[in-house]
Amino acid sequence: MSTDRQLIDWRGHALQFESQINQTVIGLQAAVRHIVIAVFARGHVLLEGNVGVGKTTLLRAVAQGVGGDYQRIEGTIDLMPADLIYYTYLDRNGRPAVDPGPLLKHGERLATFFFNEINRARPQVHSLLLRAMAERSVNAFNQDYQFPHIQVFADRNRVEREETFELPAAAKDRFMMEIHIDRPDDDASLNELIFNPRFHDTDRLIAAMGDSQIAYYQLNEFAQTLQQTIQTSPKLHRYALDLWKATQDPQRYGIRLPDVDMAQLLVAGASPRGMSYLLRAAKTRAWLEGRGHVLPEDCQAVFAVCMTHRLFVNPMYAYRKEQLLPELIKGILNQVAAP
Repeated sequence: MSTDRQLIDWRGHALQFESQINQTVIGLQAAVRHIVIAVFARGHVLLEGNVGVGKTTLLRAVAQGVGGDYQRIEGTIDLMPADLIYYTYLDRNGRPAVDPGPLLKHGERLATFFFNEINRARPQVHSLLLRAMAERSVNAFNQDYQFPHIQVFADRNRVEREETFELPAAAKDRFMMEIHIDRPDDDASLNELIFNPRFHDTDRLIAAMGDSQIAYYQLNEFAQTLQQTIQTSPKLHRYALDLWKATQDPQRYGIRLPDVDMAQLLVAGASPRGMSYLLRAAKTRAWLEGRGHVLPEDCQAVFAVCMTHRLFVNPMYAYRKEQLLPELIKGILNQVAAP
């Protein structure tokens, strides 16, 4: 099959996949589009939102559409790294036994790994997850276990902050995107979610999804083909570089925020890895839009979800972080001239 034909066929599957998710979780079209981009760009995703807005249902729908095996683990204050690798128990004969934990349980078929309330887990657990994300492998029982197709989704509860651990910069930087999941704000969607029995039984809702014809074990190879085929121009390179520099020194680009010393606002801007993720996501969006080249609007569409969690504000502004970072992102996109 030619590369062009392959891109067209896979795009059809991707759009069908997106449509099926939007029929399963309603009112989250923007978040769904970003997740579809992450799936085909092969990037890990942080989710943040309030309780009961559909994060788990959304990820179960993604796992159903992608195929492979799905595993979920709950972040708790007493969770230890070993709990991801194995668990011990007494068998029916009262003898100690060891079984594979959530990371090892499915082996190479593990495609979607959901870490619920990751900020409740200790930093030691984050470190182990970081290796699994970066290297798609862990070492246990004196051997390496490979997860070539794993995509990690981690959720942070926006409301409850007690007994939580902030993710370190290195861990955040391994996630391609941080996507905010908010409840639908239109009455029609809320009416459906609250009163339509179809949305009250999550298991039946997920089971009713059709076949998206996506083979999880082919995603890595296809993503590589996509990245090599979708083109970027020298002007687009210059634009992306200016966007990155603006995250390092926003003052240089004339960005001003009320009651903020711009020279003191940021402790660190986006990493080169972050910009690499941004371009991967932009290429994937261009492909979903039916184009063979990246436009500035592709970079702009994924800039906030790829960059916000990579910008670290000075502690003196930490209490205003949730207000200042969106304004900073908006200021960068407004002030950096697009080709």
